[in-house]
Amino acid sequence: MELIYFDHSATTPMHPEAIREYAETAALGPGNPSSLHAHGRAARSRLTAARDKLAAILGCSPSELVFTGGGTESDNAALYGAAWAQRKRDPKRSVIVTTAIEHHAVLNACRKLEAEGFELVLLPVDETGRVSAADADKAIGETTAVVSVMAANNEVGTLQPIGEIGRIARERGAVMHVDAVQAFGYEPIDLRELPVDLLSLSAHKIGGPQGVGLLYIRQGTPYEPTLRGGSQERNRRAGTENVAGIAAFARAAEIAAGSREERRAHAAAVRSALLEGLAEELGPDGFRVNGHPDESARLPHILNVSFPGLSNETMLMNLDLSGVAASGGSACTSGSLQPSHVLTAMGLPAHFCQSAIRFSFGLGNNTEEAQKTAKIIATIATRLRRR
Repeated sequence: MELIYFDHSATTPMHPEAIREYAETAALGPGNPSSLHAHGRAARSRLTAARDKLAAILGCSPSELVFTGGGTESDNAALYGAAWAQRKRDPKRSVIVTTAIEHHAVLNACRKLEAEGFELVLLPVDETGRVSAADADKAIGETTAVVSVMAANNEVGTLQPIGEIGRIARERGAVMHVDAVQAFGYEPIDLRELPVDLLSLSAHKIGGPQGVGLLYIRQGTPYEPTLRGGSQERNRRAGTENVAGIAAFARAAEIAAGSREERRAHAAAVRSALLEGLAEELGPDGFRVNGHPDESARLPHILNVSFPGLSNETMLMNLDLSGVAASGGSACTSGSLQPSHVLTAMGLPAHFCQSAIRFSFGLGNNTEEAQKTAKIIATIATRLRRR
């Protein structure tokens, strides 16, 4: 049976060149970048080279980049580190502003801060999943410590007005954090221009290895490290760096940045092919697309579709049996029977939330797979509806 992998938002296959970079770096022998001997100096040189490459891609200073163990750690470190530092500098800075559709790595960290005495403000979204800059303007004030808004939503792909909101936060002395895990590789990120103080990235969303992340900390941003230990990463993240993983991350980022427009066009073509197939097989009333209708306001590689009258759990199980990998939403909550907090925040009726499937595309996918998947979905839907 041919397997079709349409779950790139959960994790991507490692790019062959990233695998090669990882293997070659790991094969160079032992080396702790903090050690002073030749092995350590060689490892530090490889770490420095990777940091320089990523800084060039992002438009920042290499010294502003901190390597972490993944996107969740980067989000947690950004929120805790900035919130604690802001309140330490000025006790009145006790408000955290974020959105109702953030990844749980942000939402659960914010709830932890709320339990520590911070006030939490959740900004609503419209029916397309977009946050209003006007709502942010009303919420961000002189007591705001941190504002956290994702660059693009991981379930429906809607882009957020991070530039507008970042400027508001900066004017009022709040630290601006952006989770760019899903957007990186598809949307341009130039930190010389963006009014962003903290930005989270993850290697395995762009063809790099799992277990490697990045946190940008703009120079001068109030920040307290969340891990205690050695002096690695300029005293901002203790722990020996994953040199081979970081080298592979940098290579994957180079490839993603260098082929961004090609990757966007390819993902958009696969997305369109799946939608056209669904329209042909199910008719216009057989499904509903969730997210922003304007292609300039969404990521090209994410397609969230509801199939009214069908349970997404049952549909996913049948898709898997037919060789198609997709998701009910964020991979971090895919085992939950609760409806998507993103779709709920968008105001979708329960039957749309409970029948929603996320398809996400990337390296190795093609339009033929999309057409085949549409036929598989139609067969499953017909069988289930007859029951």
